[in-house]
Amino acid sequence: QVQLTESGGGLVQAGGSLRLSCEASGRTFSNYAMAWFRQAPGKEREFVAAVSWNGASTNYVDSMKGRVTISRDNAKNTVYLQMNSLKLEDTAVYFCATTYYMGTAHVEVKDYDYWGQGIQVTVAS
Repeated sequence: QVQLTESGGGLVQAGGSLRLSCEASGRTFSNYAMAWFRQAPGKEREFVAAVSWNGASTNYVDSMKGRVTISRDNAKNTVYLQMNSLKLEDTAVYFCATTYYMGTAHVEVKDYDYWGQGIQVTVAS
């Protein structure tokens, strides 16, 4: 059974930084791309970032380019999301997800087959 467990969320002041982690188990982690999505209250879940199976390729949503970095450590079965210069509008529940694809071109919820439980990120003024 595939399990994804996020950590590292919390409350941060606007302009601050957070690093989210997602540890995976139950699948050969290094074979598949991983991604982060987020969902704000009353809004649909949206793509944030993806990293290819080997970490060589990344993809980001335009609204967070330059402020966020996705990376992975296949030896630790973990994917990370480093977020800097956080804004109030970044407040959301953040989810990590895994897909049966290897690349980073897939940005739709439907392309990902396993999800973490989500972790709250709150940016305060």
